[in-house]
Amino acid sequence: MSHRTVAEVMTADVVTADVTTPFKELAVIMASQGVSALPVLDGKSRLAGMVSEADLLPKQAFQEDPGARSLPWWRRWLGRDRTAGVVAGDVMTSPAVTISPEESVVAAARLMERRKVKRLAVTGPDARLVGVVSRRDLLRVYLRPDPEIHQEIVDDIFTRYLGTDPALVRVIVTEGVVTLAGQVERKSMIPLAVRMSRSVDGVVDVTDELTFGVNDTRPPTLS
Repeated sequence: MSHRTVAEVMTADVVTADVTTPFKELAVIMASQGVSALPVLDGKSRLAGMVSEADLLPKQAFQEDPGARSLPWWRRWLGRDRTAGVVAGDVMTSPAVTISPEESVVAAARLMERRKVKRLAVTGPDARLVGVVSRRDLLRVYLRPDPEIHQEIVDDIFTRYLGTDPALVRVIVTEGVVTLAGQVERKSMIPLAVRMSRSVDGVVDVTDELTFGVNDTRPPTLS
């Protein structure tokens, strides 16, 4: 059993900008391509940063407007460099948060959560951009058909890993929710089966209805 890799779910055909792309052109590209962020490449086609709608917005937010509530001085001070930016290199977030295409979707999700970002630049050797993976891309694992999830649990978990006769167990998958029923040989197999089933890509939840033949978790009786 293994998780999908970033390479399997990422967007490889990526629209990019370079460090000299004018500010207005960035907005035009995002609007026309229907994207909310662009990887920014340097003069050697290496990843220099990432520019998003959030990076462009301060230009408008810090404009003078007598009818709007004034921003605190510290917000104006922190945003002064972004508002003065005229090209991608001025306003981009650098360094970009990156991940390797060989990493798992789980690793990607954890990195996004830890760094509080919506997307990751996927880079290969020499900081070369090979794609972008977004939250939406990671959620594609939940599009896996129920029969595919069922087969992976039966084959990889019960048959190969636990060595259980698949005829003795029932694996029911409905809309990604897995129910494990039937009997396994030993009680210690049950938490393993539940934990491993829960980690299968596309599984939403696991209900445990398994029974066991031998209680191998009970300490031996002293004679």
